Amino acid sequence: MKQTRKSYDALFKRQAVELTKERKNKSELARELGIPVALLYKWCKEFEDFGTGSFPGNGKLKLTPEQERIRDLENKLADVELEHEILKKAIAIFSKTEK
Repeated sequence: MKQTRKSYDALFKRQAVELTKERKNKSELARELGIPVALLYKWCKEFEDFGTGSFPGNGKLKLTPEQERIRDLENKLADVELEHEILKKAIAIFSKTEK
């Protein structure tokens, strides 16, 4: 028998995290919500790390603004390095034909 994995929407996760701020005992809260306590701790950590960017769904990466900037700069650097290599090869080709 195939066991299906239960998924929770972002609103439920955010509400659960908000409830942890009001309550001391996370284990009891997790039991009341019907979720494993480890999952509740994971959601709290994720919300602490990414804030409003937490729980995006659909496999999107959760990146801090600094991480997004780094990713963009790395992509631009890779493009510039590729252009540089192409230009070096073009120069080599044109310099051979001029001799």
